[in-house]
Amino acid sequence: MEKTFTEADIKYINERGNSLEKIQQQLHFFIEGIPKINLVKSATIGDGIWRFSEEEVFQLVSYFDKFKNRYSIEKFVPASGAATRMFKFLIEFLEDFDPKKDTINAYVNKRNAKDLSIFIFGLKNFPFYKELKEATIALYPNYFSLSNDAKYYTLIKTLLSKEGLDFANKPKGILPFHLREEQIITPIEEHVFEANFFKKEHQKTKIHFTISQEFQTAFESITNKFTDFDISFSYQNQATDTLAVNEDNTPFRIEENKLFFRPGGHGALINNLNALQSDIIYIKNIDNVSQNHRKVIENYKKLLGGVLFWIQYKIFNYLELLSNGDVTETQITEIKDFAENKTAFPLPEEFKYFQTEYKVEYLIKVLNRPIRVCGMVRNEGEPGGGPFWVQDEKGRRTLQIVESSQIDLNNKEQKKIVKKATHFNPVDIVCGVKNFKGEKFNLNQFVEPKTAFITEKTKNGKTIKAFELPGLWNGAMAKWTTIFVEVPLETFNPVKTVNDLLKPAHQVDNG
Repeated sequence: MEKTFTEADIKYINERGNSLEKIQQQLHFFIEGIPKINLVKSATIGDGIWRFSEEEVFQLVSYFDKFKNRYSIEKFVPASGAATRMFKFLIEFLEDFDPKKDTINAYVNKRNAKDLSIFIFGLKNFPFYKELKEATIALYPNYFSLSNDAKYYTLIKTLLSKEGLDFANKPKGILPFHLREEQIITPIEEHVFEANFFKKEHQKTKIHFTISQEFQTAFESITNKFTDFDISFSYQNQATDTLAVNEDNTPFRIEENKLFFRPGGHGALINNLNALQSDIIYIKNIDNVSQNHRKVIENYKKLLGGVLFWIQYKIFNYLELLSNGDVTETQITEIKDFAENKTAFPLPEEFKYFQTEYKVEYLIKVLNRPIRVCGMVRNEGEPGGGPFWVQDEKGRRTLQIVESSQIDLNNKEQKKIVKKATHFNPVDIVCGVKNFKGEKFNLNQFVEPKTAFITEKTKNGKTIKAFELPGLWNGAMAKWTTIFVEVPLETFNPVKTVNDLLKPAHQVDNG
């Protein structure tokens, strides 16, 4: 440590609130590398993923409605990221296109830019079209005298420029996503509307957004009108930022020889999630909203909640029984079968030889963990990002959500497993974060540090290596009890590029 960090470095680390121990761990990973995850097989229906009949769905939805008033429930929406990637192909167009020399047709043909063609063809169907045209005319009084190609160029420039709407630099949450009865609807509003499924009489419905501090006023200008909701915000703590290094794994330094820290990715939000005090927490991404599938979405949100209520009830009863100390071998066998078959946690072969006291201790450890029930949709060609059985260095097999960057795709066997995946992860999760005594789990104790990422970035024209913390629903929840449930594709309507807003889910409101 003395050779790596100076006294000034350590003082700076402490001032930022970073953990020196964690930074040393990050340096270790930079030098030694992070082992890729070991996939055993993909999770499938009947082997890691639950599928319910219509009658079972009805029963679980009814179960949720019957018992929801017993719990404090909250929705957690990561919403801090800027919309830059959403407009990537338009940013490239502005950089490459010269309206005095080029035609849009030539540009499209030369670059096979189908996404630009789709954008232009559907321009009038975007919810922001009216605002965009008015802003363009205000900025460019000669707009009507321009050629068609120049008009489209000017509209796109207005959409993205700081003088115009500056959409690429704003968070997705505050952008116009839908147009309903001539009213612009943002993702924030859609998440508020969607949260009605767990609304209780005479209580404010809780929603928590993680945001960038600079945009809090913009968020509040939208949320303040929802007076019957308790809407709160938090920021990604700079204490979760991670150290960047040079290509030779020495700390990268900026002006005044200071260490350079970067945001640690969405895995840092485990701290924000950990700060919430509700019993049950739903997690969903800010861009996964819909105009016309709300009834289906609400139904399956209740289904996931019903599954959580049931599995948590069973686990809590078993933990009460085990903790009381008076448990029979027959009951231990029942609990063991439940742990293996319902919570997907195979126990070691030698378990049957354990003394009763150690069996009880082991089962308590297995069951006394946070619980997550995750919706999984049928795979439509998404790479990685799905449910798999994985094996750790001790040979234990567990269910995990795995991203493609965690997998050694140069390994033929691992690649074959990925190709056979039947489902992928839409980030549709409900969490039980308290133990059977009603005490809040410390979620940081259930993170697997070895599932972090190392990526290449640039800073000041130099290549650097960046450290990404274990993803929020990947390694940050690796040691949770995990249940995967199949949900319909209609529940998954993300807006990854602006053209996704032209899809039916975002165009029509059928209630």
